This record gives sequence, structure tokens and C-alpha cells, in this order.
Amino acid sequence: MSTTNDFAIDGKVCVITGGSGELGSAMAKAIGENGGKVVLLARGEEKLQQTSAELAEQDIEHSAIPASVLDRAELDAAAETVIDEYGRIDVLINAAGGNNPDATTGPDTSFFELPKEGLEDVVNVNFVGTVLASQAFGEYMVERGEGSILNVSSMNAFTPLTKIPGYSGAKAAVSNFTEWLAVHMAQNYTPDIRVNAIAPGFFLTEQNRYLLIDEETDEYTDRGQAIIDHTPQRRFGTPKDLATTVLWLIAPGSEFVTGTVIPVDGGFSAFSGV
Repeated sequence: MSTTNDFAIDGKVCVITGGSGELGSAMAKAIGENGGKVVLLARGEEKLQQTSAELAEQDIEHSAIPASVLDRAELDAAAETVIDEYGRIDVLINAAGGNNPDATTGPDTSFFELPKEGLEDVVNVNFVGTVLASQAFGEYMVERGEGSILNVSSMNAFTPLTKIPGYSGAKAAVSNFTEWLAVHMAQNYTPDIRVNAIAPGFFLTEQNRYLLIDEETDEYTDRGQAIIDHTPQRRFGTPKDLATTVLWLIAPGSEFVTGTVIPVDGGFSAFSGV
């Protein structure tokens, strides 16, 4: 049996929320380099335009739309824009997310002092934003009868980490929603709409650098060193490490894969620490 085209994504229209973030932009570049048409969605116009310029330098066919994943009207307008320009939506990657220092415990902030606003911000941008974007763009997939939704969960969904209760809970909700939506789409609409998630391990990004790298010494913090000690491959991930898994999950070669959460973690989830 030939598998020549099982991983081809030529011409697929791929919408990426949080497309100007470190992980989102890395996914965009990988998809574009492999023939996909990329639509970047992000709420910060400056970073959005910067990422757009980087894709343009690589001659990647793309468009950039400013929109917040927490504003359903903006998402609906963005979806209409994509349909007007490309005629269809093949893939939605929900990469918008992140933690908030106001939802993080520490030496100066106990769990009992965490402000409601910080917790709400983390839950909203990670979980609620994923749901709203799936509604806005998934409806067009239902009309077309096929599509792929890829969510971004986290290792925290498997084993919650200390200090970040809001982020851990939000990502657990994303994993649960991934399974729910996969079943819902298959049973109520068509099995040709697949819903999966990736669960990145520990990737060094601007959002979590303060937790993992000491600003004064540029060495691992105690927390960063503990993560390295429990990661069999002995390093943090880079955004490019996600690319091949993302490409597989949105390609025809994974057509019997839905409702899964795939760890991309250097072996962290497989290691008991002993």
C-alpha cells in the first residue's frame, strides 16, 4: 500500500489562534513550509505583523487577522474573512493560551491570596478561548463535512505541577474538552471531523522563562533543574520539536486518530523519577 501522500498538507487552509506566539508561530512556519495556507489569529497586532513579516520572508502563503479568542463576534468575523478569501477551513489549531503570574503561588503569594481575576484570565484564555474558537470555525467544518481541530493541552493536564493551579486546571479542561468534542463531532455530524490535542512538555518560552531560568545567573532555577532531572532527554523542548507531531495530526495519515492527547515531552510523562 502506498503512503506517498499520507502526510501531504498541500493547500490545506490552517487557522492558528495565538499564531504570533512562540509555539503558534513555529507551527505556522512548519505548516507553511509543507505547503499549507496559514491564517494567523492573535490579539496583539504588533507581534501579529512581526510574525506575518517572517512568514512573508519565507514566501509562505498566509494572512493575518487580529482577533481575541475571548470575543465571539471577532472570531465569527475572522471565520467569515477566511471563507471569503480561501473558500474553506480545513484545520483549526487552538494555540492561544499561557499562564499569568497573578495565578501563580510563590514566596510572596499563598494559594489563599490568589486573586480571582488572575485565575479567571488563565482559565478563559486557555479553556474558554479554545471552546469559542472551536465553535466559530468548527461550524464551517460541519458545513463542509470534514476538518481537523487540534488543541494545545499540557503536561499539567496529566499531573498538575506545583505553583500553577489555574493553568493546570485550565489545561485539564482542554484535554477533557478535546475528548468530548471528538465524540460529539463524530456522533452528531461526521466522523470526518477529527479533534485531537498535543500536550507539550516543558518548552522554554518567554511566558515561563521567569520560572525556569534565574534572571541574574542565567542558570536553571530549582524548579527548572527539577524538570530537567525528570525529563529523560535532559533538555527543554523547542518550538520546532512540536512540528512533526502537529503535521502528522492534521494530515490524512492520521485519519483514524481522534479524541487523543499526544505528549511531546522528552519522556517526562513516562518517568516515575526512580
